[in-house]
Amino acid sequence: MKVTQVIENVFKKYLPSPFTIAILLTLITIFLALILTKPISTSTFEYSLNIVRFWEKGIWTNGLLVFAYQMMLILVLGHVLVLSTPISNLILKVTKYCTNTATSAAIVSCSTMFIAFFNWGLGLIFGALLARKVAEHAQKNNFKLNYPIIGAAGYVGLMVWHGGISGSAPIKINENGHIKSIMKSISSDEILVQIPNLIDYSQTVFSWWNLVIFFMVVIAVTTTFYFLGKRATPTKINLPEYGMGKEDKGTTQAEKLDSSSLLAYAFGILILITFFYRYFEDIKSLKITPNLINFFMLGLGIVLHGSFKKFTSAVTESISDVSGILIQFPLYFGIMGIMKSTGMVTLISDFFVSISTTTTLPIFTFFSAGIVNVFVPSGGGQWVVQGPIVVESALKLGVPLPKAIMALAYGDQITNMLQPFWALPLLGITKLKAKEILPYTLIAMVVGSLVYLIGLVVF
Repeated sequence: MKVTQVIENVFKKYLPSPFTIAILLTLITIFLALILTKPISTSTFEYSLNIVRFWEKGIWTNGLLVFAYQMMLILVLGHVLVLSTPISNLILKVTKYCTNTATSAAIVSCSTMFIAFFNWGLGLIFGALLARKVAEHAQKNNFKLNYPIIGAAGYVGLMVWHGGISGSAPIKINENGHIKSIMKSISSDEILVQIPNLIDYSQTVFSWWNLVIFFMVVIAVTTTFYFLGKRATPTKINLPEYGMGKEDKGTTQAEKLDSSSLLAYAFGILILITFFYRYFEDIKSLKITPNLINFFMLGLGIVLHGSFKKFTSAVTESISDVSGILIQFPLYFGIMGIMKSTGMVTLISDFFVSISTTTTLPIFTFFSAGIVNVFVPSGGGQWVVQGPIVVESALKLGVPLPKAIMALAYGDQITNMLQPFWALPLLGITKLKAKEILPYTLIAMVVGSLVYLIGLVVF
């Protein structure tokens, strides 16, 4: 456990906020572009101005700004769904089967990973609330529990999310022309003609090999948490009841309209009918896009909350989750603008090609993505920065694009168990500290890494 204390201290002392990291990475990218890509015929001052122009242009890339908003909605609407009364009741029913640390840890970790595979925002908050309610259940029924293990189990959904339905990389490459749009002005014509218009979920998320890897991770991590719980020492729990899905009826005519179940159900069902009319063929062909997921969750969220007042209250509670995405994504778009326009993507991909083979590139991608995630704790931001490098390298070496991109997704998600950025909502709900869950999330990271690496080698 001393190792985890050292890691926590390092993060606390030497790792600044994600926003500061984004700024530092911007400055480093500007410096490297100036050193590595400046044409001999251009003065340093003139090229510096060109670089900052590339940066500014990248920040306001329309397609990427739409992407940022899509990712924010995925997180917020997922959180909103968990705060609805039906899912709150489901969480309370699940806690009845939690009678000791081992069983509770297995139930929380397994259910959280399955929920996160569908939607990472939903999985993150579901895991946090389930962990909190399990602790309250233990406190109420006077059975002993190691609460930090349960809290860590509620966080492991973040080690499977990027290989799931709402994963930033697989969901974007499923959009018409997305891959070509990010590779335009980067790749040669010879490479561009190899790029498919899209890569659908049958080749990534719902491919047989990704599903096998996912179920292997679920089994391995759930078993690990069960045995951790078997050997765990109970901890003291002193928690007030966490309120979920409370009703607040209005008194004025306007407030009654806000609280109207009839109006909410009618509009929510209208959205869902429109959803199936618009996206039925896309669902049949596994063309899952951010717009498809968000439109479905919007309608479902309104129906499950049963009134506009409860729905908007849940949105208000959830909106703080996206502050990091809102302000950091444009900075990463600027970094991508520099890398794309100066030719840095090609330089970096050439380096990876020079040290890799068809077999080792996915492994290098996995580890490099894990390292990048420590500094860029956002799957969407990481896809924007690292995605073009992975695509270019894979095409040059003949590695199948779905495998290379999923290797990036696996690496990005696994070090969430080390990087505490996305654990903040969970820590706020459970009232645990990072140092309390870190020992167990690190064990989960090691177990998950072994499964992902074996999967990348075998499949």
